[in-house]
Amino acid sequence: MKAFASDNWAGVHPQIMEAIINANSGHQAAYGDDDYTEKAELRFKELFGEQTKTYFVYNGTAANIIALDSICNTFNSVICSEHAHIHVDECGAIEKHAGVKLLAIPSVDGKLYPEQIKDFVKADRIPHQSIPAVISITQSTEMGTVYSVEEIKALAILAHDNGLYLHVDGARISNAAASLGLSFKEMITDTGVDVLSFGGTKNGLMFGEAIVFLNPEIGEHVELYRKQGMHLASKMRYVAAQFLALFENDLWRANAEHSNAMAQLLAEKLDAFPAIRITQEVQSNGVWAVMLDEIAEKLLKSGFFYPWDERASEYRLMCSWDTTEDDINKLVANL
Repeated sequence: MKAFASDNWAGVHPQIMEAIINANSGHQAAYGDDDYTEKAELRFKELFGEQTKTYFVYNGTAANIIALDSICNTFNSVICSEHAHIHVDECGAIEKHAGVKLLAIPSVDGKLYPEQIKDFVKADRIPHQSIPAVISITQSTEMGTVYSVEEIKALAILAHDNGLYLHVDGARISNAAASLGLSFKEMITDTGVDVLSFGGTKNGLMFGEAIVFLNPEIGEHVELYRKQGMHLASKMRYVAAQFLALFENDLWRANAEHSNAMAQLLAEKLDAFPAIRITQEVQSNGVWAVMLDEIAEKLLKSGFFYPWDERASEYRLMCSWDTTEDDINKLVANL
């Protein structure tokens, strides 16, 4: 039985694996000067707009930190949700490598709203206070919720009106676009996002993420930040080849739609049990549920998943591109 712990636990999609194998032929120039990387960069331009500049890295933490480091000074701060990956799951990497302060805002659904953060976008006591430079949001959020186009636009306007940039942590960006039925350009470029961390690993890749600059006025020295950040891959063709396969025939959307649909099915079946309460609207590929700890402890033996808030007995169950109805039915039968 497959686990419901994380979409990171899933294997590599067969078409992605095939792309890696096919890229493993002959010699190609190193450090991104290869044919695969050139084609992948052009593909990102097609998906996000001609002004797009894309830089490949190994993992999501690197994508977030290098993106933010390249647009912040050490006297700056980044506004984010209290659930943001950069705040709770990256071991202080932003503070260590970028030297910036995080302003983590309480959130019940993983989202930030203009009314919540409008009082944080200005520094009142210069030079004694760190100066906000970026609003960072996650799409889809760490609670499985999805920002609407209008919500992203409102945050972009707030950021730009106050001289800030808008960054999106897109670890599950494909799930969000599939949930909204939109293209990446409609959801990200057209809403005013300045820089995006584009996630692939949670949607079928073996490894590899992308830093995507939508604002042509920023990211001037990101290649140097990437090198300093130890994420300039010598054999970058293997990262780029995976993205080419992910975008071929919209494989990204098919994978995301499937994992989203499996989460909807799982939520429907769990919600039929009076002892289980779904706590978040299921909009992407995760289900958040409160259940008795003794029930969870027994259920974990048949398919592992993580506690989210142990004090509230809240658990997170994630679906992946390879989750099947049979996997869900087995879990529910055990329940």
